[in-house]
Amino acid sequence: MSEGVLRRKVRILHKGQAATASPAEKGWRLALARALRDRARLEAEVTGTALSVMSLAEVVDMPPDPAMILMLDGPGEGLGVLILSAPVFTTVVEVLTLGRCAPQAPETRRATRVDAAMIAPLADAALSALEEALAEEAELGWAGGFRFASVLEDARPLGFLLEDGAYRVLRADLSLAGGARQGGVTLILPAQGRGRLPAARPDPGAVVGARADFAARFARQVEQAEVRLDAVIGRLAMPLAEAMALRPGQLLALEVASVDRIALCALDGRQVALCRLGQSRGMRALRLRVDDGGAVSVSSAADVTEESMTVPLPLAQTGTG
Repeated sequence: MSEGVLRRKVRILHKGQAATASPAEKGWRLALARALRDRARLEAEVTGTALSVMSLAEVVDMPPDPAMILMLDGPGEGLGVLILSAPVFTTVVEVLTLGRCAPQAPETRRATRVDAAMIAPLADAALSALEEALAEEAELGWAGGFRFASVLEDARPLGFLLEDGAYRVLRADLSLAGGARQGGVTLILPAQGRGRLPAARPDPGAVVGARADFAARFARQVEQAEVRLDAVIGRLAMPLAEAMALRPGQLLALEVASVDRIALCALDGRQVALCRLGQSRGMRALRLRVDDGGAVSVSSAADVTEESMTVPLPLAQTGTG
């Protein structure tokens, strides 16, 4: 069987696994590939993932020797672990240092603190991308909020640093530099999540109902608000000096005033309707009228009645003329 046929079969198998993977596995797959591409400019493909729950004793025995063991700080003082196998961390350091992946794999060696300092931003980028991928998933409670804290020289201190309890172990197999290097990355986090949970998705029906209720309450408040309207019988323009010289009792001639065309104006001076002066229950009143020249038409309001079309004015304010 040719190599091309084998590769196609492997890809089909990986697609089938990805379709049945949990949201955490899918998120970790994308997060790792994106972090390696953006932070190290390294071509990477996640060929497989697995999520399981293990005890502390099993977790302590997991790291291969040699490996890079990164300690992670998380919500609620929780501690996690990120383990990079030797082929993975040596390849990443090689690309970050030389800008390329050499044809021959580097010698297997132990990770140093310098190596950890170079890989820490990449690890944080992958963890942040995983958190974004799970923003609306329940797995965010245990997988979100972890970042790089320190590096261990070997796995022996893990039993003393980690709390006794269950841990979620998220493993990923990597193919780097077009298949030239193979390795694994393992994320170990407390099974009992201490991070924030995703916000509850709103019910579309509840949202529509809430909007309708808000609109009704807002309309009631607006309808109960007081509005001041001024009835303008006529307007008179004069120089400022003459206006300052006005005295009580002085008579002013309103040449264009008419009791049949009284403007009803808002506080900003905008005309909202035209009225006609009349009487109602012994008081001066204004009867709203329809104006063909563009004033607000009373007939546009469905609830306007003959009674509501009159606005009583006290006789003391309007006089008897």
